[in-house]
Amino acid sequence: MSQIRPVFYVSDGTGITAETIGHSLLTQFTGPKFVTDRISFVDTLDKADEAAGRIRAAGEAHGVRPIVVNSCVDANLTARLSESGALMLDVFAPFIEPLERELGEQRQSRVGQAHGMADFETYHRRINAMNFALTHDDGVATSYDEADVILVAVSRAGKTPTCIYLALHHGVKAANYPLTDEDLEHDRLPPRLRPYRNKLFGLTIDPVRLQQIRQERRANSRYAQMETCRREVAAAESMMRAERIPVLSTTHTSIEEIASKVLTTLGLHREMY
Repeated sequence: MSQIRPVFYVSDGTGITAETIGHSLLTQFTGPKFVTDRISFVDTLDKADEAAGRIRAAGEAHGVRPIVVNSCVDANLTARLSESGALMLDVFAPFIEPLERELGEQRQSRVGQAHGMADFETYHRRINAMNFALTHDDGVATSYDEADVILVAVSRAGKTPTCIYLALHHGVKAANYPLTDEDLEHDRLPPRLRPYRNKLFGLTIDPVRLQQIRQERRANSRYAQMETCRREVAAAESMMRAERIPVLSTTHTSIEEIASKVLTTLGLHREMY
C-alpha cells in the first residue's frame, strides 16, 4: 500500500477554514506522506460531482482511501462529495448541534460567510492596514504616529512578510524599520524610533540562516558575507537588550507564530479576519 495519502480541502467558499484546520490535524501524524489539494467554491451539485470525481481518481491512483476535510455548509453538497468514497471530515459537524441546543435556534446554512465581506468595517480596516504596511515598508515613511506596531530588525529577518500578515489577517497597521550600519554603530535606538518605544518589537535571526537568505538575494556580495551577518545580528541584539525591546527569533518560527507573539506582547486585541 502506498505511503502517499491524498488529502483534499473542499469548501463552498475560499477553503481557508478547511485548509487551516486540516493542516493542524495532519501535523499530528508523521507516518504517511500527505499530498494536499484545495478545491474551492464547490457551491453547486455539478461542482460537487466534479470534485468527487477528482477525489475518487486520486484514491485510485495511489491505491488508498483519500481524506477530505470539508467545510461545505449544504448537506446535499456533502452527500455528493461522500460518493467519492473518501474519509469525510466535516469541519462544522461536531459543533453545530451543541450550538443549536445552547442558542435555541437552528443554524442558517449560508454559503461563503466565513471569509466573505460580511462586515464592511472590518474589511475596510484590513485594506487600510495593508496599504499602511506597503507605504511604511523598510523605513520609507517619515512618521509612525498611526502605527500599531513597528518591527525592528536587520535586513531580511522577516519584517515585511510579518507586517503583511498582520495587516491582512488582523487589520493591524504594522510598519517596519531596517537597522542600517549607521544605526548599528550605537547601542541606542535610532532617533526616529525613540518617540515610539511602546510600539516597537524586535526580530532577530540566526546568522547562518540570514546568510543563506541574503546569498539568494545578492550572491557573493559583502551584504551576504557571514562576517557581515554575524556582526549585524550581534549589534542589533545588543541594542535591543540595552533598550529593553521585546525580541523574537524568526529562524524556526512561522509567520503566524511571529504575528501572534507580537499581538500578545504589545497587547493588541484584534479578531482574525
